Amino acid sequence: DKPFEEFINNYFIPGLKKSILEKGSCVNDIKLINGDRPVVGGECWMVYCELDDNRRIWLCFNENKITSNKTILLAESNSEPSIVESFLIDEKKITLPLLISRVLQRLNGQKWIGSN
Repeated sequence: DKPFEEFINNYFIPGLKKSILEKGSCVNDIKLINGDRPVVGGECWMVYCELDDNRRIWLCFNENKITSNKTILLAESNSEPSIVESFLIDEKKITLPLLISRVLQRLNGQKWIGSN
């Protein structure tokens, strides 16, 4: 129910950062940016996050709405993004816990966080 930028900056980013830290990984940088989407191109809103070992994540929103189409891009240390995937495409209701848990699930699948 919050405006997009307020929701992302005041709730999603702090919640995601806290959750990643609780899993034992370090967040070097995390911020909301508007710019050119890596690999695919096109301007969009992105939550950019850099973890340990220069691993990077972009959660891209096609519009400034959390319900808009989303993609997630992942890049290993010192490389360009090598994974581009649709994100939460089947969900009807997008909530803060859902967004955070699915990003964590994806990072865990990469074995970037947790005790993998």
